[in-house]
Amino acid sequence: MSNPQNLQYSKEHEWVTAAEDGVVTVGVTAFAADALGDVVYVQLPEVGDTVTAGDTCGELESTKSVSDLYSPVSGEVVEANQAVVDDPALVNSSAFEDGWLFKVRISGAPEGLLNADEYTAHTGG
Repeated sequence: MSNPQNLQYSKEHEWVTAAEDGVVTVGVTAFAADALGDVVYVQLPEVGDTVTAGDTCGELESTKSVSDLYSPVSGEVVEANQAVVDDPALVNSSAFEDGWLFKVRISGAPEGLLNADEYTAHTGG
C-alpha cells in the first residue's frame, strides 16, 4: 500500500493536503483504514468548529473497534464530507480520494508532519 508523495502524514495516521488559499483537506490513511477493518460509522467535526493539532475531533467506528480521530492541523473546520458520514465504507474503499473527512482553514503552518517516505517507515512499510 503506497502513500501518495504529495501528502503529509501524522503519526496518528491522518493525511493532509498542501494548503490551497489556507485550506487543507484531512483524511485517514489506507494503513489506518486497513487496521480498523470495515468502517461503519464516522463522526466528524462540524463546520465552524475549531480543531487543534494533536487533539481528538471525532471518531471512526469499525466492526472491530472505535478509534479517535485526531486533527493533524489547527484551525477552523470549513467543510465536512457528508458522503463519508452517509457511506462510511468510503474510508476503506477510497481513503486518499472520496474518503476524505474534513477541510480546515489552518491557523499557522502545520508542524510535526511526516512526508510519504517517513510515514511509510513509521508504519513499518
